[in-house]
Amino acid sequence: MMHMTLADILSARHRIRGVADNTPFIPSPFMSAVAGHDFLMKMESMQPVGAFKLRGAMSAVMALPDDVRGVTCCSTGNHGRGVAFAANRRGIKAVICMSELVPQAKVDGIRELGVDVRIIGTTQDQAMHESQRLCAAEGLVEISPFDDPQVIGGQGTIGLEMLEARPDLDMILVPLSGGGLAAGVATAAKAINPDVQVIGITMERGAAMYESIRAGKPVEVSEYSSLADSLGGGIGLQNRLSFPICRDLLDDTVLVTEDEIRHAMQVMFYEDRIVAEGASVVGQAAMLAGKLPQPKGPVGTIVTGRNLDMPTFAKIVTGQDLRIGDLKIKGTPYGA
Repeated sequence: MMHMTLADILSARHRIRGVADNTPFIPSPFMSAVAGHDFLMKMESMQPVGAFKLRGAMSAVMALPDDVRGVTCCSTGNHGRGVAFAANRRGIKAVICMSELVPQAKVDGIRELGVDVRIIGTTQDQAMHESQRLCAAEGLVEISPFDDPQVIGGQGTIGLEMLEARPDLDMILVPLSGGGLAAGVATAAKAINPDVQVIGITMERGAAMYESIRAGKPVEVSEYSSLADSLGGGIGLQNRLSFPICRDLLDDTVLVTEDEIRHAMQVMFYEDRIVAEGASVVGQAAMLAGKLPQPKGPVGTIVTGRNLDMPTFAKIVTGQDLRIGDLKIKGTPYGA
């Protein structure tokens, strides 16, 4: 089994330097009052593609050999955007495969980068199979959204920057999906300070890594529409890297409901004046819902992206009812 080290993350830092690093790490006065300690937000939503995924994508694409024909990936949106940006920067072909569950705003954002976008099936696994077929048929290199050492190394630079800025962090809250972000951040954080708590947080419906950790092995889960759509998809039954790292290094994993995500998006907007995806606010959602241990010191979370459907966001912040796929979410005006 492969392992990741701090040296791998330092190598990734060199590959992404000047393009996908050094995002702001800012305090939230409102959430600091809730936490009882400084609560800081790593603003990965300020990346050129609007999401943290650019770090892992740049790290992986820039590590490829000179004779690479092109790259492909499956994505719930943000990884595809990162891979497309990185491929364009390197001047190579990219084919991005996504399922019908990916919001149109994310599909359009990738198409605007001028790469080949393919909508395949209704699940992330179906999109993944198309990406794998392209590797065999066209000789493209697949860039996994999470189970790739260069991708994990790139995401791990976030943890590196957080601990460099605030060595006194007691707790890091990480949005959890396929585990690339959580694996990288936990690897960096635990190497620097073994006592820092790293907690993975995900949505209640279709939480693949959460269920896999509890099962002791990668498992399949049903996929559902969610306000935290970026956290959807499986982790792959042959997962060789992100699962064992998350299993071994995360101190806990926590689920939040759609209503808790909705409320946290409102809090981010009204208290911090920040537009953020549902996946970006799961740390705040867990803290607001009282689902985390009482911190003994500063807390850091990762605002992973801003690539969301704005009409849906407008309904959330104005307290309207909304429908996400088969899911009805009751609206509540902020402060009501």
